[in-house]
Amino acid sequence: MPKKQKFPYLVGSRWTSHQKTWGWRHFQVVNRKNEGQWVFAEMVAACDPNVRFWLNAKQLKDRSLWQAGWQSTQELEELEVVE
Repeated sequence: MPKKQKFPYLVGSRWTSHQKTWGWRHFQVVNRKNEGQWVFAEMVAACDPNVRFWLNAKQLKDRSLWQAGWQSTQELEELEVVE
């Protein structure tokens, strides 16, 4: 039986950063890289395709840093009040 892939729906997923990252908050995963036990996601800013960086995909599970989907600033503030 093949081993279950970590983060199977990573490529194409969209994320909102709680903090501005290189001037932007909205990103999409355009690539993934497996290195041993680690999975990395290549993030690209939604409004500027020149802004790209690699991120350990495990960080995307940290809700204090990232929210799944593209959220408005108001939605992020509401989430922070609830948490």
